[in-house]
Amino acid sequence: MQTLLAQASVLVVEDSESLRSLYLAYLRQQPWRSSGVGSAMEAAAAIEADPPTLVLLDLQLPDADELEFLRLLRSQAPQIGVVVATGHGSVDLAVDALRLGASDFLEKPVNKDRLIQTLRNALERLVLERQVTQLLQTEHRERFHGFIGRSLAMQAVYRTIVAAAPSRATVFITGESGTGKEVTARAIHAESPRRSGPFVALNCAAIPRDLMESELFGHQKGAFTGAQQAREGAAEQADGGTLFLDEIGEMNLELQSKLLRFLQTGEVKRLGANQERRVDVRFLCATNRDPWAEVQAGRFREDLYFRLHVIPLHLPPLREREEDVVLLAEEFLARFAAEEGRRFSGFSAAAREALLRHPWPGNVRELENVVRQVVVLNNGGEIDADRLLLDSRRWSREMQQPATAPLDAQRASAGPIEPLALTERRAIENAITLCRGNVPEAARRLEVAPSTLYRKLAQWSDG
Repeated sequence: MQTLLAQASVLVVEDSESLRSLYLAYLRQQPWRSSGVGSAMEAAAAIEADPPTLVLLDLQLPDADELEFLRLLRSQAPQIGVVVATGHGSVDLAVDALRLGASDFLEKPVNKDRLIQTLRNALERLVLERQVTQLLQTEHRERFHGFIGRSLAMQAVYRTIVAAAPSRATVFITGESGTGKEVTARAIHAESPRRSGPFVALNCAAIPRDLMESELFGHQKGAFTGAQQAREGAAEQADGGTLFLDEIGEMNLELQSKLLRFLQTGEVKRLGANQERRVDVRFLCATNRDPWAEVQAGRFREDLYFRLHVIPLHLPPLREREEDVVLLAEEFLARFAAEEGRRFSGFSAAAREALLRHPWPGNVRELENVVRQVVVLNNGGEIDADRLLLDSRRWSREMQQPATAPLDAQRASAGPIEPLALTERRAIENAITLCRGNVPEAARRLEVAPSTLYRKLAQWSDG
């Protein structure tokens, strides 16, 4: 709660300069931000420029009749909480204020402890109410900032995005190719206070290594052959907004060292420049590899890993997203049919079953391509299973692999037979330990849904 209160703010609206200064002095040591104004007009301007979480409102303002400004505030900014301050003997006025939506009132003269406790209680209620609202908004969504999916796995992703977005902390996004890592980064930016600033995405795998530093930090004119004019890098372009480094595992170790320094200082130095420039950037990064395995293999700096891996967010592969496969297929069908000017009535029961059975090694991109092929190669009507050009070759190879080791090897390693449940528990606990307590990562490496592990852990805990 203390962390959440640190993100809150209180606006003190009090026409008496001495009282306003006293209240602000009382609140100086509290975790939330506090500021003050002396009139309704100044309050309206301050609220428009930077809406506070809570307003401490004196009802006796020189430019507003008693409850007039409270009515205006509740009608135009109902999300802002209000605690009113009234003069001695104005209890009836305070009751009217509560009926209009104020959460509490204080009677002047205001005691320091009473002031702090009343504002703290009101802020805590507001913070909790907003958290509940956010959870309800994301609990059963089918669409969220470019995502389509109502599965439990995706609901968990939406909740993490909403929770992480207001912070400046780096989000480290992992997941197989085609699971939507850039869509996730854009969703975090859109939910963040930086949404009005730039969003700059840099794909580290798509840029030649000898140009990567220039793309990230920029260069001065003449810094290298072909540098005919100075150019901003992605870090400067993202000033005031969000910088997303996709496939960060492709970055070479030397540049990783320079990126680490940038993360620590907030200063960039263009190639060929003598001076550094300070920028204000929120970092997001992604990889389709196991980042800790890359650290252990010596391909990724450990200190950079810990600097970036603040909020891990793993995207589930399509095969773990249950009914989302059909939901996405229907969305793609409607979109591509409109583009091609064709009419389809949907997928047959057999086609839906085939879509659900397929393992989707290419994830959403593969599904998108399959549906586009159907639309382009057919004139319309209902889509049956035989129209789906599902590439089952990889799946078939995996299914044809021997399920057991050669008999001699089995005999050589044979030992006491233990209950299957015990073997399963040992494997799960070992995976979680190796993943340093990261349950979604352990689930990915065990090739099961995270919900499966959470359910098992809950059962063992109850037992």
